[in-house]
Amino acid sequence: MARRRKDAEEHENHERWLVSYADFITLLFAFFVVMYSLSSVNEGKYRVLSDSLVQAFRSVSVNESGTQIIVQPVPAGPIPMPKIDRAKQAAEQAKQQAREAAVKKVRSMAEEIRRVLKPLSDGGQVLVTEGANGIKVEINAEVLFAPGEALLGAPAVSALSAVAQVLAGSEFPIVIEGHTDNVPISTYRFPSNWELSAVRASSVVRLFVNAGVEPARLAAAGYGDQRPVADNDTAESRSRNRRVTLLIESMLVEEDLPPVVPLRRDDPIQSILPSASADSDKPSML
Repeated sequence: MARRRKDAEEHENHERWLVSYADFITLLFAFFVVMYSLSSVNEGKYRVLSDSLVQAFRSVSVNESGTQIIVQPVPAGPIPMPKIDRAKQAAEQAKQQAREAAVKKVRSMAEEIRRVLKPLSDGGQVLVTEGANGIKVEINAEVLFAPGEALLGAPAVSALSAVAQVLAGSEFPIVIEGHTDNVPISTYRFPSNWELSAVRASSVVRLFVNAGVEPARLAAAGYGDQRPVADNDTAESRSRNRRVTLLIESMLVEEDLPPVVPLRRDDPIQSILPSASADSDKPSML
């Protein structure tokens, strides 16, 4: 009896999967029915859409011939170019050309001055330099004047006359400065170093005028012993301070001119900037 009951339970367990299988098939059927219903076309909505498309394209011409339609490219307009101020451009170009010509002229003038002053510079008594504001020529007074005098010697007249010929062809202003050492002088003609330095500068100006340099371009200044380039403790340093300086003012920008090579302490003439307090009334030439 127990054996039959056990066999019957085992038989029922073998057929139970059919229930799950039937449920699965039912679910698949329901799924496909739903999918079919969603994919079916609504005839009313389709007709409305069709009528709308026909109405929209009714005014469009149809290419019945079947030939290819080529759309001609639309040419683009010219690209607008920025306006160029011709007058300003011409002015800048003229200014640049004038500056280049001035630079060339200054350099040529400096070389020519070095050449004509060579008889005086053999002993290192002349120094020619180019700076931001023009050309600076320093000449030791011993090669120009006798001690305590303001009359130019014959060699000095010849050399300075050659310099005047070089300067006569330019338009740059020229300042001649006279400088002395700190040894006092007291004579009938020169009560102090101020008079001596001023008259020495005036002597060079007078020579330049007689050689053809336009007087309106010339100026003379006497500084006495107030702008030394060396101390006055030794005879050599006092000799450096006794000098005449020619300043040819070209007023060129600094980058247009070659750099000035610094001088050594043992050079016969040394170019040293005066102190700010002594030179505040006039810009330095270097």
